[in-house]
Amino acid sequence: MKKKIVSALMVAAMVVTAFAGCGSDKGGTSTQGGDKTSKSSGKVYMLNFKPETDEAWQDLAETYTDQTGVEVNVLTAADGQYNTTLQSEMAKSDAPTIFNVGNSSAAQTWNDYTYDLKDSELYKHLTDKSLVINSDDKVAAIANCYECYGLIYNKTILEGYCGMDGAVVSSVDEINNFDTLKKVADDINSRIDDINKELGTDLTEAFASAGLDDGSSWRFAGHLANMPLYYEFKDDGCDLTAGEESIKGTYLDNFKNVWDMYVSDSAADPKTLNSGALNAESEFGMGEAVFYQNGDWEFAPLTDEENGYVVTADDLSMMPIYFGVDDENEGLCVGTENYWAVNAKASQEDIDATLEFLNWVITSDEGRDAITNQMGLTAPYDTFTGNYETKNAFAQAANKLMTDGKTSVAWSFNATPNVDDWRADVVSALTAYTAGEGEWDAVKTAFVDGWANQWKIAHEGDAQ
Repeated sequence: MKKKIVSALMVAAMVVTAFAGCGSDKGGTSTQGGDKTSKSSGKVYMLNFKPETDEAWQDLAETYTDQTGVEVNVLTAADGQYNTTLQSEMAKSDAPTIFNVGNSSAAQTWNDYTYDLKDSELYKHLTDKSLVINSDDKVAAIANCYECYGLIYNKTILEGYCGMDGAVVSSVDEINNFDTLKKVADDINSRIDDINKELGTDLTEAFASAGLDDGSSWRFAGHLANMPLYYEFKDDGCDLTAGEESIKGTYLDNFKNVWDMYVSDSAADPKTLNSGALNAESEFGMGEAVFYQNGDWEFAPLTDEENGYVVTADDLSMMPIYFGVDDENEGLCVGTENYWAVNAKASQEDIDATLEFLNWVITSDEGRDAITNQMGLTAPYDTFTGNYETKNAFAQAANKLMTDGKTSVAWSFNATPNVDDWRADVVSALTAYTAGEGEWDAVKTAFVDGWANQWKIAHEGDAQ
């Protein structure tokens, strides 16, 4: 898929060019124009959070403009640069009218900019009213998708391995705890040549590379780090997504065990994980890896024929990140950090136009098709029925695990204070440890002490 992503470093110099009644420039990062009759005299500017959905949003914006004449701009921030881009864009006179709020901490930061959505059509169509962020007695943001993540796996290859002589397990269903997962991954990684010969595959590793560059490190400083946070918050009886001001790092040894498995059962050089030269999606998509920690948002790019990947939808499934705590009862990590907020400081005309656009997205054939079939997302709205129910194999896996009585892991990382700063310190320590240039204790310090420090900074005005 052709991704039209604007780096945060280029945002300040970027000029968004309008067009009227003509086709969009497919090489750009914004889509707008049209002069047809509209119910609203305002305009819409979306600052998109997810780079992999950029093209679909550009097309939707163009379609809406063609149908209504309402000017719609879409700008997509680069991986790991959303907050920087948001701060830059919000300082401009033509600020975004739709922006992403990832958690309660972000909602506090942008509280003055979040319009109350409790009377919106979005809220009325929301199937689970808990999928909102409340701030100062208002609905500050509403989830636009309900996502899951875990261990993506190539079930065709894994099932083939299970049928080989000497395999650790004879069925994928037997992989239901960390110890078994590690034994399987270790065995696959040690028998690459034998597996390729017997199955006709092109494997190079059990796990796709665990990149620690800005475009990938969130998978580990965010999504893998969620696991020890979740289990500790659960032990402490606190709100699983609001968290607490101090953590002990009770389950960091489990984090280390999983991380060490990712690194040792991959072909990537541990010293180059932060180089930016690795592409885990491509490794998995080309059939070079059996396992790949990521989420259901990967279904669309992995099955997009334009990417040239060899995997198909029939090859794809997902299992939990078995963590060695309550594995037999564990489901996938289910939640979201994708919440639409509407800029309260925009003009009322632009607010009205923005709300109309978002309602069109979740009710029109074009919008629902884009979200379900092009972006591969699961939307939490009652309008997504029939042909617009999820076809995403990973979301289907999450639903099956829930039906089987497994407990979904909450997105506890949504509680992370000053998320970018905290994650950056964890990544720095993790990079040094993995390259053999630092100790694991430094990771613990960044994780535990860093949390307390960032929490204090993020909440220093709460008592005033």
